[in-house]
Amino acid sequence: MFDNIALYHAVSELIRGGGTFVFWIFASGVLMWALILERYLFFFGVLPKLSKRLNDQWNSRKDHTSWCARQIRQMLVSKANAAMTSNFPLMQVLVPLSPLLGLVGTVSGMLEVFDSMSLRGSADARTMASGVSHAMICTMTGLAVSISGLYPVHYFRTRARRETELLSDKLSF
Repeated sequence: MFDNIALYHAVSELIRGGGTFVFWIFASGVLMWALILERYLFFFGVLPKLSKRLNDQWNSRKDHTSWCARQIRQMLVSKANAAMTSNFPLMQVLVPLSPLLGLVGTVSGMLEVFDSMSLRGSADARTMASGVSHAMICTMTGLAVSISGLYPVHYFRTRARRETELLSDKLSF
């Protein structure tokens, strides 16, 4: 099991080594994973009940063939789809945001290297090590956060599309 204190120290060392950009990358990762957890709870807890309620609402109607009934059916499917795709735009922004923040941190670290080189007038390894380390930590953190969110975002987008089609098929004319 993870030791909370060791985990805290590891994260604080990454933030200290990578600068403020690593903090913002972690913050975007925490937000992204909170949204992923919320979508997981929705799809496995709320959606089955919502789908059943909408199906019962449709089946309680006597008329299924008129124009009005078709519009009501479309509204029920749209309502479910809107609930399923809630927070998708934010999740889809957070996945590419992390490597972009990492890139900004990388550029910041490389500028630090060039500053130290210009101040000293030479390019020795000790002078450049801090800036290069800063740059690589930002890059690694941004990529790790982004890669960890790629599959869940794709999964929920695909699942929402599939569940919308299944609900549409259940609400037969």
